[in-house]
Amino acid sequence: MSAHILAIDDSRTIRALLTATLEKAGFAVTTAVDGVDGVEKFQSANADLVITDVNMPNKDGFGVIEDIRQGAVNRAVPVLVLTTESGAALKERARKAGATGWIVKPFDDDALVSVIKRLTGT
Repeated sequence: MSAHILAIDDSRTIRALLTATLEKAGFAVTTAVDGVDGVEKFQSANADLVITDVNMPNKDGFGVIEDIRQGAVNRAVPVLVLTTESGAALKERARKAGATGWIVKPFDDDALVSVIKRLTGT
């Protein structure tokens, strides 16, 4: 059985790239267009892992992580931050919010798939 990934990014291009990469690797993918959409979809998506951007309208990636960690559903799910940002302060803020890892865009397909397989045990 393949893992189910929830990918949250306001960029249509990034959502398409993530979907293509992850589906090719055998994962099921649900996408969300911003943080609010992502948190809503997370409630019913039964995701094994969440990938979220940081800079998004309506709710940023930190808000997404905080909502997931404080929610009633699957609070321990691995959350990867996928962003163009690479500052140490932002990484620390994400860690404190409960992020599992940090990947800088543009991402390497094989490295991303390898990290997801390791975190989901697939």
